[in-house]
Amino acid sequence: MAGSLWGGRFEKEMDDIVKRFNASIGFDQRMYNDDIDGSIAHVTMLGEQGIVSMEEKDAIIAGLEEIRKDIEKGEIVFTVEDEDIHMGIESRLIQRIGDVGKKLHTARSRNDQCQVDGRLYVRREIKEIMERLRYLESVILEKAEKYAEEITIGFTHLQHAQPVTLGFVFMAYFQMFKRDLQRLSDTYERMNYCPLGACALAGTTLPTNRHRTAELLGFTAPTENAMDSVSDRDYSLEFLSDAAISMMHLSRWAEEFTWWNTSEFSYIAIDDSFCTGSSIMPQKKNPDMAELLRGKVGRVYGDLMQLLTVMKGTPLAYNKDFQEDKESLFDAIDTWKASITIFAKMLENTEFRMDMIHKQMGKGFLNATDIAEHFAKQGIPFREAHSIVGRMVKVCENNHCDFEELTDEELQKIDVRVTKETLGDISIPACVEARVSYGGTAPSEVKRQIEKEKEWLSYYS
Repeated sequence: MAGSLWGGRFEKEMDDIVKRFNASIGFDQRMYNDDIDGSIAHVTMLGEQGIVSMEEKDAIIAGLEEIRKDIEKGEIVFTVEDEDIHMGIESRLIQRIGDVGKKLHTARSRNDQCQVDGRLYVRREIKEIMERLRYLESVILEKAEKYAEEITIGFTHLQHAQPVTLGFVFMAYFQMFKRDLQRLSDTYERMNYCPLGACALAGTTLPTNRHRTAELLGFTAPTENAMDSVSDRDYSLEFLSDAAISMMHLSRWAEEFTWWNTSEFSYIAIDDSFCTGSSIMPQKKNPDMAELLRGKVGRVYGDLMQLLTVMKGTPLAYNKDFQEDKESLFDAIDTWKASITIFAKMLENTEFRMDMIHKQMGKGFLNATDIAEHFAKQGIPFREAHSIVGRMVKVCENNHCDFEELTDEELQKIDVRVTKETLGDISIPACVEARVSYGGTAPSEVKRQIEKEKEWLSYYS
């Protein structure tokens, strides 16, 4: 214990089982680049402020860059003796350049150090996740354009509701992932403040320049309150919330893929490379990627709940509990990135079987709402129109026929104001074409949505 970087007041060595329980190096070593970047910015500021000499600053930076190269080459292997990535790098720096390396930790604590590492790491991952979401959005736009005029069935309560274009369905999902991108952008902006220099919880008596370290690391500004800086994990919670919402969006579409793929629907043909077979049933082609995506959301929900639970009872300022902020964060990042990419590629390699979809168009009286609106345009109050069409549905069900097959006599019995002539064109294509309200499903409106979102995505990239 006395040999550790913090062990001056200890006389006994840490028990081996405690070492293993206490160490985070097994998972936080993935932040080595962020730790080194933060240390270089910190010692640069120390040099500029005259807290260390420029020669000492240069020696420390050179030593840190050598350690970075050795980690990347696999020549450094971290163990539980290192405790965490911060101690692992600093102890090796001291071994390599001697006592000068001991000056690196001047005017900082592991408390603010792990915070700046975490923010740098999450900030970098946000950029990559946004890029993957942009790729998914580009695939959605391509598919929406391809199927902009193809008619499919819109559901509510998993029952046939109204006819819509398939492009319209794609653009509905586009909006979900657009909000995911916007949420991530907001999170990035809110978290982009530098905690480095907050020290343990109260700042420092040394003449540091926190604005300079914030500038060097590309942050908007330093954080305002040192105590909040070291105890804040809101940025991780907000990021995990973003992840959970986005994974829910992926899961919803994966659910639709699963039932679209069933024999009862047969709406889609997923490429073989995204499916598996059965170990006993030779005929099976299972939508396993969609099912896995649907299941992966549970992991990310769990990651969010884990960190919320860690944080709920922690007093100011730093607590060892906070070490538990990383594994859930890393797991969510890895799961979310993989899920976006897998889904985008699966979507890209899925074709819609319009012949099978069209066979289902005659079921469920898809044009019922359009008929009610047609009556309303003729001056019949909508509630009366709704009732008339409801009675029409009942007659059709009893006679096993469609609206178009009702005779004038049958229509007059339902309501004297209704004839085949007043009914007008109630074909499914006509119903879809007429839904030109802003945000509606008419092909012309879907194409407007596509062009608008192409422009947005181009700007957002």
